[in-house]
Amino acid sequence: MKALAYVLSALAVFGLAFWAYRENYSTQQVLKETRTLQRQIGSAQVRLGVLRAEWAYLNRPDRLRELAELNFNSLGLLPLRPNQFGRVDEVAYPQEPLLPITNGVDVSTMAAGGANR
Repeated sequence: MKALAYVLSALAVFGLAFWAYRENYSTQQVLKETRTLQRQIGSAQVRLGVLRAEWAYLNRPDRLRELAELNFNSLGLLPLRPNQFGRVDEVAYPQEPLLPITNGVDVSTMAAGGANR
């Protein structure tokens, strides 16, 4: 009987060791994938920062003004002036529609019926 208990204990230890071994390697694989993703996120953030800097550099007002002047004949762009904008009180807001009357109540018959009581 003791031999059977020893064999079962040994099998349980081997089974648990195999499970721990597999879990260890799967955890290491997930950690490696996580590090790879973090590196990719970091490089994407660096690229995004560079692209934002390039966008800001290309959208400098003096550069855009020069481009508008160079291409005036083909584009016909003019600088914005304050009198080109409207005032808030000039905005025509749409009228709110009136709610439709459904299931109307005839008040005149109700008043006449109440007076007879």
